[in-house]
Amino acid sequence: MASKVSCLYVLTVVCWASALWYLSITRPTSSYTGHRHFNTISIARKNVSFGNIRTRPINPHSFDFLINEPNKCEKSIPFLVILISTTHKEFDARQAIRETWGDENNFKGIKIATLFLLGKNADPVLNQMVEQESQIFHDIIVEDFIDSYHNLTLKTLMGMRWVATFCPKAKYVMKTDSDIFVNMDNLIYKLLKPNTKPRRRYFTGYVINGGPIRDVRSKWYMPRDLYPDSNYPPFCSGTGYIFSADVAELIYKTSLHTRLLHLEDVYVGLCLRKLGIHPFQNSGFNHWKMAYSLCRYRRVITVHQITPEEMHRIWNDMSSKKHLRC
Repeated sequence: MASKVSCLYVLTVVCWASALWYLSITRPTSSYTGHRHFNTISIARKNVSFGNIRTRPINPHSFDFLINEPNKCEKSIPFLVILISTTHKEFDARQAIRETWGDENNFKGIKIATLFLLGKNADPVLNQMVEQESQIFHDIIVEDFIDSYHNLTLKTLMGMRWVATFCPKAKYVMKTDSDIFVNMDNLIYKLLKPNTKPRRRYFTGYVINGGPIRDVRSKWYMPRDLYPDSNYPPFCSGTGYIFSADVAELIYKTSLHTRLLHLEDVYVGLCLRKLGIHPFQNSGFNHWKMAYSLCRYRRVITVHQITPEEMHRIWNDMSSKKHLRC
């Protein structure tokens, strides 16, 4: 069985490399303007309904799962579910996470479930490659919205929906990105503390207090007609935040009645304000890049803008030097 999985893995790597090379020389980049059929094989779906919704949703999130892992939490309840926002071409980043901090078997006696979040791509070749990857690793979920920067909010809401539907008894959830390094020892043992009573209505990360950017040239431009207020509610940087699993369903339900914004982290902050949940500031979450040093990285929880090569190097160095003091 191990040799079979190894062969499939090697085949996947080769196929990804070939596909990305082919796409880079033959296909121009273009925006998606229509709907294409996304072939799936034996994909499990589950109809979702949440009670106690009194008004008609303005954002019904009427998307179907194209790839799903509905049984991931059936055998044992995870202490932590990790939701990682990624794109189709980031196979190297996903594999680096699987082999380092995102490995579900890093902590004996502590169940961790790692999932990569995607929409569907305009290119059927990339969809097929992700489908094949999913069949090997069983850690990918996809809904049938178009995968784009402006749909990052839908991607996060998909993750919230998945936790609320298929893993509601988990203790905690982390949402992060595929270019983030996570110090799992600090996250598990210093922040979440498995031997303590799980928190509820809990949300923490790098808290930002700011307002909308009105410059149309900015990546974070927010038009007045979409958000007229001069200040955002406190929100956690989307590069990485932690919340108790009960919050997943609360945010998802609230989103059904909250006008969508393309800035995912700001939108989650809006939902939290409606829920009366105040995010806690935690200095261990960094939404910028830090030059690596063993002692510095031992003090943090997240670091941004880490390449797959850096991820392996940092993980290997920290793992091999646990006995050294700073």
